[in-house]
Amino acid sequence: MIRTAILGASGYVGGELLRLLAAHPQLHAAKLFGESKAGRPVAETHPHLAPFYAGSFEKFDEAALADVDLILAALPHGHSQDVAPTILERGIPFVDLGADFRLNNAATYERWYGHAHKAPALLGEFVYGIPELNRAAIRGSKAVAAAGCYATAAILALKPLVDSGLVNPKSLIVDAASGVSGAGREAKEATGFSTVDGSFSAYGLLNHRHTAEMEMALDATVLFTPHLVPMTRGILATCYGEATGEGDPLETLRAAYADEPFFHVTDASPATKWVSGSNGVQVTARYDNRTGRVLALSAIDNLGKGAGGQMVQCANLMLGLEETAGLTAIGVYP
Repeated sequence: MIRTAILGASGYVGGELLRLLAAHPQLHAAKLFGESKAGRPVAETHPHLAPFYAGSFEKFDEAALADVDLILAALPHGHSQDVAPTILERGIPFVDLGADFRLNNAATYERWYGHAHKAPALLGEFVYGIPELNRAAIRGSKAVAAAGCYATAAILALKPLVDSGLVNPKSLIVDAASGVSGAGREAKEATGFSTVDGSFSAYGLLNHRHTAEMEMALDATVLFTPHLVPMTRGILATCYGEATGEGDPLETLRAAYADEPFFHVTDASPATKWVSGSNGVQVTARYDNRTGRVLALSAIDNLGKGAGGQMVQCANLMLGLEETAGLTAIGVYP
């Protein structure tokens, strides 16, 4: 059994990790760190997990890592920079969901996050955590920065099209809509029921931080607009690019993802409900002869492939386990 510590276990992603580990054949949630809920029962915060977790959350203690084989961190932005040096020094395999180590240089980080990176020397230690892009590098790595949820959805829809020369990488537009769980568990007026119910809104205009990840992974220029939709889970990314090459974009996606266990390339327009509660990705694409553009869409669960599921997928690779262990591409429907 692989003893796993979860940092940020009391949040929505922490709860998703606990749910996945409860069914994982080898990863065991041994240390559940949750600063704001320390001392309180896990079942009080995550009642759906009451049959599996009888203990309480703990305050983070470096000494408690002595008997840990894996660390999964779902901390608020900026916090991983404080703990990463200690974790890497100990040599414990570490999957971080925060944005702290996703970008490949400190200057880009400062541009998009508005402050200097506190541990720039460690940026090169982390592999960008989308297995379908970086599987070989993730295998055996000690540090992986799992990709952002919006970035995952957009990159997976566009990467094969950019790489095959079917779209102009300087012309990309991404419109993506997410459920409110993407904003985290902390109560906020902007994501409260009375604010979001019956409403659909855009935010982060021109400066959403996941843009930097998209541009890094695609080697492209991206205009990204995120939207908040009144649902709990899921992301639908609608992506556009100027067509520059011959070929069928749908068949290009089929060829790129033919052997990927969590992908379904569909003729239909995918919906978030199809992947809810899973690590699945459903994608499609079209060429529009009228406008000379390519349209690509992807649907993921923002807490699954966009967060906890992708973290477990990366951890499986890092530890030499079956990549699909504890994960499924089967959504919960209706």
